[in-house]
Amino acid sequence: MVDDALYGRRDKRGDWRPSRRLAYPPVFVWPAQPLAFLKWLFGFPGYILPWNLFYAAVGVVFWLFLTPPMDAMRSFSAGWIAFLLARNALVVLLVFGALHLRLYVQRRQGTSFKFNGRWPATGNSAFLFGSQTIDNLIWTFASGVPVWTAFEAVTLWAFANNYIPYVSFAEHPIYCAALFFMIPVLRDVHFYLMHRLIHSHALYHSVHKLHHNNVNPGPWSGLAMHPVEHLLYFSVVLIHWIVPSHPVHAVFTLAHAGLAPAPGHAGFDKIVLSDGTAVDVHCYEHYLHHKFFECNYSDGVVPIDKWFGTFHDGTKEAEARMNQRFMERAAKQAAKREAKAA
Repeated sequence: MVDDALYGRRDKRGDWRPSRRLAYPPVFVWPAQPLAFLKWLFGFPGYILPWNLFYAAVGVVFWLFLTPPMDAMRSFSAGWIAFLLARNALVVLLVFGALHLRLYVQRRQGTSFKFNGRWPATGNSAFLFGSQTIDNLIWTFASGVPVWTAFEAVTLWAFANNYIPYVSFAEHPIYCAALFFMIPVLRDVHFYLMHRLIHSHALYHSVHKLHHNNVNPGPWSGLAMHPVEHLLYFSVVLIHWIVPSHPVHAVFTLAHAGLAPAPGHAGFDKIVLSDGTAVDVHCYEHYLHHKFFECNYSDGVVPIDKWFGTFHDGTKEAEARMNQRFMERAAKQAAKREAKAA
């Protein structure tokens, strides 16, 4: 077993925090760092490996072998839509279920590298049937997977009928390959904008709070959202209704959106393999969002949080800055109330 004390420390409550300071990759930096950029782009772990390559592979396999012919999708029918629904449900069950089984059922590495020392909640009235896991499963399969499938079905139907701009790999291979590389970046920007929207006063308590009940998230927490949030979240595929694309780009985008929440909410910094090696999960940024609510609205390549002052790098200094921001906002709100009262 890899010793998590080599990579971080555990506090008195049993919560573990990595010793490394979170930082954005060397993309939007000046002066440019070409060697560091290439190491991040092609290294392990990096931009491509392991996660984005995995999501891309799932998208390609889906398109080549597990998507009905375009001719069949020119008109809606229960048969091919049900096939997409079953395919998406199965891959979610396998990916989310594998992480949950290893980390939370078998507990193969105990609490090693686990951010929150506790296990998923039971007997908590905030969750359906009092169980965090059961609640998460219900929202994932009753809302998340159907909404994903609905967006996919409509998008493929639109491609089949030439209602949205289509680009062929054979005619524009460089453009199509570049767009494949850019999809995680586009997802990151969309997620930030959508995430800030549902953190607004109008939508947080009625919509997004359901997801934030998972203060101590696990893999199944990833797609445990209100149906309205699912609609906003999977709307990322509408990018391909505007940007000329191939259908495989849309399938990849939705596979990325559908599967990335599993490791993103794993609750562990690393997954320890049987040979003693540990694979980075890269979910500490989002864990901090679940812990503090108003920071790290995105955790990808584009440093939007840093630009807007909501980035938390995991240090005490960042926590102090965040608390100062909260106090300044509270003071402004109090001043407004006093002005209205006067």
